[in-house]
Amino acid sequence: MARPDLNLLVTLDVLLEEGSVTRAGERLALSPSAMSRALARLRRATGDPLLVRAGRGLVPTPRAVELRERVRGLVHEAEAVLRPVEKLDLATLRRTFALRSSDGFVERFGPALVAEVAAAAPGVRLRFLQKTKKDTGPLREGVVDLETGVIEDALPPDVLSKPLFTDRFIGVVRDGHPLGTGEMSAERYAGARHVHVSRRGLPAGLVDEALQPTGHHRDIVTVVDGFGAAVALARATDLVATVPRRHTANLRQGLFSFELPFPAPEVTISLLWHVRLDADPAHRWLRDRVSAVCRFDNED
Repeated sequence: MARPDLNLLVTLDVLLEEGSVTRAGERLALSPSAMSRALARLRRATGDPLLVRAGRGLVPTPRAVELRERVRGLVHEAEAVLRPVEKLDLATLRRTFALRSSDGFVERFGPALVAEVAAAAPGVRLRFLQKTKKDTGPLREGVVDLETGVIEDALPPDVLSKPLFTDRFIGVVRDGHPLGTGEMSAERYAGARHVHVSRRGLPAGLVDEALQPTGHHRDIVTVVDGFGAAVALARATDLVATVPRRHTANLRQGLFSFELPFPAPEVTISLLWHVRLDADPAHRWLRDRVSAVCRFDNED
């Protein structure tokens, strides 16, 4: 079955509003003959004469009267779809965004982001989700609107990203730990007992690669899947946690933090989103807010 010509809806809308082939043709910039042909096509499509002669003018048939408001609504909706999006009104915006992030991100940047969003768009709600593995599926499926993380492999073409900030690793121990006094060396650092962070349970990582040229190796006695857990163990034991500086700033309060005695590994934290949301004004606004909060809250 042939698909109907949807352009005829606009023609029908104008015809029913004007009740005149001549005036409808003038509005649509069509000649009288072209307008008459359009009316003939409409009659064939609807199976109804639509406009019939009454004296010196035309009057709508009952079918035409029935269609008038429906056609008007359809044309208005189609015009709205094809118009550019109106300027975003943050004061009236009502929307919930889901943000998935690694351990420590919410603690560090969440308070400032929540406050900024609430001040500009009180109807917006933020839902923070814990990132337990690297998987772009939630972005693609619409479960997550934004995600933060370290990009290790090439992203699929439907996932976009922008860098937020660079973080570097530091050491963390409890207050009063032996490493809290004296000069730090690779030997002293490596000789302590360590907690290692790996979501995949790996026994070594970037820190161990950076330490290797010194000829020393960490004594890793515990592996955890998040920075929060590592910091908590460092707070309650003699274990050394090696964690990203900015990510864990709030988690490390009350602990002794120190620069690593060898070139510290650095990672770039990026913001990720699905391409279908790239042009969405509200989503773009939130991306800008996340970027601004991370840029402003810069701890060196």
